[in-house]
Amino acid sequence: MPTPDKKPIDRRRFFRAALGEVFRPLSKAVAPIQRAAEQLGELHEPAAIAPKPPPAGSVPRRQSLSISATPRLRPPGALAEEQFASTCSRCGDCVQVCPVGAIKIEPGGRGGGLPFIDPVESPCVLCQGLHCMHHCPSGALLPTPLADIDMGTASFKEVDCLRSASQDCTICVDKCPVGSAALELRYGGIQVNEGCTGCGVCEHHCPTKPKAIFVIPKADPPA
Repeated sequence: MPTPDKKPIDRRRFFRAALGEVFRPLSKAVAPIQRAAEQLGELHEPAAIAPKPPPAGSVPRRQSLSISATPRLRPPGALAEEQFASTCSRCGDCVQVCPVGAIKIEPGGRGGGLPFIDPVESPCVLCQGLHCMHHCPSGALLPTPLADIDMGTASFKEVDCLRSASQDCTICVDKCPVGSAALELRYGGIQVNEGCTGCGVCEHHCPTKPKAIFVIPKADPPA
């Protein structure tokens, strides 16, 4: 018989205590592994990547506001595009002296008020005297002999030409102010020669839509 001062043993508590004693060594062994796994997880957790600071002394690159977003046909005698943009004073004298009103001024924004020619609207006719380059006060347009003028180069797209539809069209060749040094009929199509000045007269008078001949400006787009 149990003595009065001793309470009956709770079986559940007895077995729970016994199991605790059995697994206690195992839990002690697992604890360091668990802590190591947690630390390893912290090491591999992706952190926010901060942008690298610019090198000391470097200047942040900004897109120039003085160069058009797309290549423009510049007046004859124009300097290379970036130099032209930095040299031109935006005075508009070239516009005033152009006898056919071919030179326009780009509106504000990326164009920055630079002079340009839209050959579809009004091409450069390579007028006698080439007034624009001789009246430029800034040196953005340099006096250049007619044979050395290089505003761009005409490009011929045969598939859009009326001659491909068996029509005897020679308008571009007939209107070219330079003549066969720039354009000539060859093998049933139009051949663009090295004498092309890129004036845009051929593009202006081409009757097709889209144009079968058009000028690719020398001016390159900004980098």
